[in-house]
Amino acid sequence: MKFRTIALTTLLLTACASAPPPPPSPNGLLHDQLFGPPSSRINAEDVFALSDGMRRFLRVDIVDELNFKGVRQGLFDALYSRGQLQLEYETRVTRNAAEAFAARSGNCLSLVIMTAAFAKELNMPVKFQSAVANETWSRDGNIQYYIGHVNLALGARSMDVMFGRAATDQLTIDFLPPQETRGMSTRLVDEKTIVAMYMNNRAAESFSVGKLDDAYGWARAAILHNPAFLNSYNTLGVIYQRHGNLPEAVAVLDHALALDPQNTKVMANLVSVLTASGRGAEANALTVKLDRLEPNPPYAYLNRGMTALHSGDYQSAREQFAKEVARAPYNDELHYWLAVAYAGLGDTEQARRELAKALDYSTTRKDHDLYAAKLDRLRASQVH
Repeated sequence: MKFRTIALTTLLLTACASAPPPPPSPNGLLHDQLFGPPSSRINAEDVFALSDGMRRFLRVDIVDELNFKGVRQGLFDALYSRGQLQLEYETRVTRNAAEAFAARSGNCLSLVIMTAAFAKELNMPVKFQSAVANETWSRDGNIQYYIGHVNLALGARSMDVMFGRAATDQLTIDFLPPQETRGMSTRLVDEKTIVAMYMNNRAAESFSVGKLDDAYGWARAAILHNPAFLNSYNTLGVIYQRHGNLPEAVAVLDHALALDPQNTKVMANLVSVLTASGRGAEANALTVKLDRLEPNPPYAYLNRGMTALHSGDYQSAREQFAKEVARAPYNDELHYWLAVAYAGLGDTEQARRELAKALDYSTTRKDHDLYAAKLDRLRASQVH
């Protein structure tokens, strides 16, 4: 999964985060009276809960495979085999275990949660892992999402080792393509953090569609479940700002920044809230620090390239887009715009290659279909 983090311009979405700070206290930062109740139940117990269909999958659909290969290898093969679940990687929504199983799709966090739920039912040891320095970004309108990545490692059950059906080493399951995980280092995270990541993702996704009561409910639950997970405070600050609660937004973002003074995502959001609050001098001072820490924030090169593109300078646009692609090589939108620049330069072959990459790296069905249609038209134009 990815997991997200949000900001009004910058949302932090979940699965990876820096080393957890000392547990902060949420006292005084939560203001339930400002929001209505969420539209659906929010409960940590639902995250890993198995549905009847999931139990039937284990006890009927793959029971022979589990008995023959051992539960760990049997589960691994069932999840990766096209003859079994046929899972589809899709980032649009974060699902709990039962929802991911029913949809047969999810982002990496959803699929990790589903796999862990199966492993728990089979009494297999599970270790959750978060990628280190593997953050990427995406955007939706004026919201930027910073996206981390998680996977999991399955241990062997003691009885499987006893009967010689499984080794004692761990088996890592990762739902990203191998080229995206090559050389990736990870660190262990506990289950409490995984649940907070899930809740933070749900908060960010609710926020993006304007469901602020739901967004607050999920962010609140994430903070209460794991007060040490900093991303949730950033998300809560953005929710307060969008809801018009500027003093509350300042308080929670100040709190987050005190815990992690170099966090540029929180800093960018705080600049926005201070500016909206009429505290221009403080916002300017923080902007100076932010520019020093991050002179070229995400999408800086893309924005410069778009300016060049609109003026008809396709060469400069190509150069700027290529810089953005170099630091976020699996962002489909960036490859799309690089393809546009190449097309403007008359290099249809390079445009086709970049558009093919955009198609390969797309993480929603809508984007996949859009890039596929454009690639078909480009190929057709080359034929004629």
